[in-house]
Amino acid sequence: MIPVLQIALALAYALLAHLASARDEPRLAFAALLVLVALLFVAPLLRLRPWAFALAGAAAAGAWWLHARGLDALPLLLVPVVFVALVAWMFARTLRAGRVPLITRIVSVLDGEPVDRLPADVASYARRLTAAWAALLAGLGLANLVLALLASPGGLLAQAGIAPPWSITHAQWSWCANLLGYGVVGGFFVLEFLWRRRRFPDRQHGFVDFVRRLGGLGPAFWRDVLR
Repeated sequence: MIPVLQIALALAYALLAHLASARDEPRLAFAALLVLVALLFVAPLLRLRPWAFALAGAAAAGAWWLHARGLDALPLLLVPVVFVALVAWMFARTLRAGRVPLITRIVSVLDGEPVDRLPADVASYARRLTAAWAALLAGLGLANLVLALLASPGGLLAQAGIAPPWSITHAQWSWCANLLGYGVVGGFFVLEFLWRRRRFPDRQHGFVDFVRRLGGLGPAFWRDVLR
């Protein structure tokens, strides 16, 4: 239930953020911010956590404060940068010495095998794939930052009173940051799965089953990853 709601809210946010930027519509930008607040807090809200209601209310009030002052575009510019950078960091931090790469941990849980019992070729592939995801997401985060700086009018440089060396429209920024970037991530996910089926044909299930098992890892797994 909760993962489905999170996916729906993420898609709704991307669509609203894109339409707000493409049409220069503050009301859509405000709606996108409210959907973002719902996305961030939907899990604890559905579990009736008092702190979640307090923080969600404060975040919604902050969104209204920004909207009332015509600053809706600022968080919309920063969300693709911060979100992608955070996910890249989640992958990269597990590559440090003494830690288990994120995808190695995922394979271990899905296979029901301790990390040290995974086949050597599987463990090596999982580590390289973790590094590939970290690099891809870091590159996308950097690209989103550059685009946010160059967007005009109202980009990060323009809001700081600095004329960008060259500019792109908000619609162009939004197509790249809110839509194309996630298409790149989805494309990489699918292509890697297809390659992995060829690389390890004896270990694979269908794509839908793989996504279902991945989604079933549960919040406890991801909380442990973030420690």
